Amino acid sequence: MSGEADATFGARPEELAAAAVFVAAFCERHAIDEHDALRLALIVEEVFSNVVKYAYGSGEAGTVRLALALDGRDVRIECEDRGPPYDPRPSLARVPADLGDPVETRAVGGLGHWLVGRLVAEAGYVRRDGANLLSLRFRRRVTSVR
Repeated sequence: MSGEADATFGARPEELAAAAVFVAAFCERHAIDEHDALRLALIVEEVFSNVVKYAYGSGEAGTVRLALALDGRDVRIECEDRGPPYDPRPSLARVPADLGDPVETRAVGGLGHWLVGRLVAEAGYVRRDGANLLSLRFRRRVTSVR
């Protein structure tokens, strides 16, 4: 893989802005168009937020390592945390039961993981050396040249 970037952030909500800057800088360096940059930012924001809320939700200190890499036209995303073992892949594929209901009657939560699942072409998970490692493959859209 080429065009790699790697950074570690504190697992706190206020670190989300720094993670967004990290993604934006990667996209800028690699001339990723605005449409794909926004989708990539959404994926990373959702994954990061869930790690902060659920892996370290009890107030314990922790970190989130993010890695981005170009892989042909695709972008590989890795997210690593040291929270309790959790494989998010089933929830990436699960359609929320109340998806078709009016917004005001829907339960809070569940939509973000499903949305990430819709935006990525591939998801992998391993538990290694006490860490959760989620890997995602984001397919950039092919733009036509005129």
